[in-house]
Amino acid sequence: MAFSVGRLRSTFEEFDAFSDRLMKEHIAKKTVPSDGPDDDHTKDDFIDVLLRLQQDRSLDFEFTDDQLKAMIQDMFVAGIETSSVTSEWLMVELVRNPRVMRKAQEEVRRIVGPKGKVEMKDLSEMVYFKYVAKETMRLHPPAPFLLPRVTTKSVKLGGYDIPAKVQVLINAWAVQRDPSFWDQPEEFIPERFENSSIDFNSQDFQLIPFGFGRRRCPGLAFGIASVEYLITNLLYCFDWKLPNNGGLPKDMDMTEVYGITVHKKNPLHVVPMLYSP
Repeated sequence: MAFSVGRLRSTFEEFDAFSDRLMKEHIAKKTVPSDGPDDDHTKDDFIDVLLRLQQDRSLDFEFTDDQLKAMIQDMFVAGIETSSVTSEWLMVELVRNPRVMRKAQEEVRRIVGPKGKVEMKDLSEMVYFKYVAKETMRLHPPAPFLLPRVTTKSVKLGGYDIPAKVQVLINAWAVQRDPSFWDQPEEFIPERFENSSIDFNSQDFQLIPFGFGRRRCPGLAFGIASVEYLITNLLYCFDWKLPNNGGLPKDMDMTEVYGITVHKKNPLHVVPMLYSP
């Protein structure tokens, strides 16, 4: 146990130093002369926004360096693992379902045109791709169990008596594959979301990869945008296929490994082929 605690402390110290470096780099880049509006040094990212808020004297609360670092660390710890797992599953389902891949690519390339890359403002127009993202997170919620809840009072639910002050885990994976809510729940069918009000922030509770209510994941918008921006650019810039020895798409290994997140046991291997608009 002493070794584990020491290793944990060392990891946190390294992470803290990394966060310090990030802050200093972003402060320093503001002193570098700009080469124009397309210069990466002039484009604000998440950390730039936080630094600007920290300097805002009109705020009615203190925003310390430690608080800023904590927010940076939250973004890395809570955002990167879940987004990367979801991105891999999304690509897996696209490669496994060539019809869906073609339809999503046609939409992305039609909307983007000859610009050369997807921009954030384009995402709102990509209606079919949003169905694909929803269906991926329905079948593959990054965290199969939502964060624990504790009952505030005794309650009867589904024929069960649940006492007060009991920790309850909600199985999002099971809810999102429940045949009572979903037709052909084990099949990847993005079109099921056409003419449907079901969304990540709806009150229907069939689709809850981010939780629900006031205590749902605060990174919902950030996580969805990160995945959509990455995958739509991959779909725009490249055509994708399995390696020559990769077998048929329908025979792909879909074995899952369980932990805090659920990821693919064997990493996805695909071949990109450059697309020229």
